[in-house]
Amino acid sequence: MTPISARRFGRFAVCLTIIFLAASLPSHTQEQTSDAKTAARQFKNVLVLKDIPADQLIPTMQFIGGALGVDCEFCHVEHAMDKDDKKEKQTARKMIEMELAINKAHFKNEIEVTCYTCHRGSPHPVGIPILTANGGKMPEPEHHEINAQESLPSADQILDKYLAAVGGADALHTIKTRIQKGTVNAMGQQYPIEIYSKAPEKRLSISHPSFGESVTAFNGQAGWLTTPRGVHPMNSAEQQSARIDAQIYLPARIRELYQEFKVLPGETIESHATYLVTAKGASTPSLRMFFDKQTGLLLRMIRYTETPLGRNPFQVDYGDYRDASGLKLPYQWTLTRTNGSFTIRIDSVTQNIPIDEKLFVMPAIPETPHP
Repeated sequence: MTPISARRFGRFAVCLTIIFLAASLPSHTQEQTSDAKTAARQFKNVLVLKDIPADQLIPTMQFIGGALGVDCEFCHVEHAMDKDDKKEKQTARKMIEMELAINKAHFKNEIEVTCYTCHRGSPHPVGIPILTANGGKMPEPEHHEINAQESLPSADQILDKYLAAVGGADALHTIKTRIQKGTVNAMGQQYPIEIYSKAPEKRLSISHPSFGESVTAFNGQAGWLTTPRGVHPMNSAEQQSARIDAQIYLPARIRELYQEFKVLPGETIESHATYLVTAKGASTPSLRMFFDKQTGLLLRMIRYTETPLGRNPFQVDYGDYRDASGLKLPYQWTLTRTNGSFTIRIDSVTQNIPIDEKLFVMPAIPETPHP
């Protein structure tokens, strides 16, 4: 690897634990309380987004990076994020103010216009229409067509088929613990990962990239991230997302966790036709789930992180389903967000062996003094 690519990999690898958590509660659950620490109190030199909750600042920066297709150093001085040396940072502040003003004046403060509205993944938005061979006509939008003779099944029918496809509720509930070992593939690098799960909703993953051990954990009540830089407690939105990932019995419990379902024609995923089921709940992140029409298995799940400037998408693609003690489990999943993706491939699955409860005890977090 060249020095530049190695440095970029290091930044990307630090984010791998956070990528598991790129989902959020509906926006109304993230309203700032009177005693919440603001971004201006926790971070240096925050001028425009100073009144948002501090734990929303990094997801907001990730949204900007994804909308423009850039890394942090496009606007910030590396290792000195609070400095104002770069013109791009000054421009970004003006653009954020413009976006907020447009949404306030024209969309009742709803987030309708975002950075992506104009940038579309490019640092420099295009202001002149592009000439094309088809006379300037917009390309035809993709439609998820269904045969006129075909009617969509109900959400209950799709979810019942999914539960049966993975092995059924009885088989699911015989599993009390699960240990998965495999490999993370990210930006051409490979390193080991172990995932420990305990029913009903405890999960801890330990990955071993070159920069040091990284942990993502949820113990049923609290969640945390650990890297060589220290321990980061999950905020409420991250915890709700982690709770979904920790569900050993998710195929059987999904109708307990969510109250509102809608079925739509799905897209084709790896040559598999799908049904799309959207799910909304009062205290759980909204989901978009794509189920294989033939097998009934879950092929893709999409969640979103709400930020003050827009929604960060997060996608998980499941594949290589195999039998494990009478259950169908995915032995591969690819996690994708705007700043990149990585794939986890599982080599071994062991179930119903003891897991030390101490593994799920949250480490002590040193107190940080107020600025």
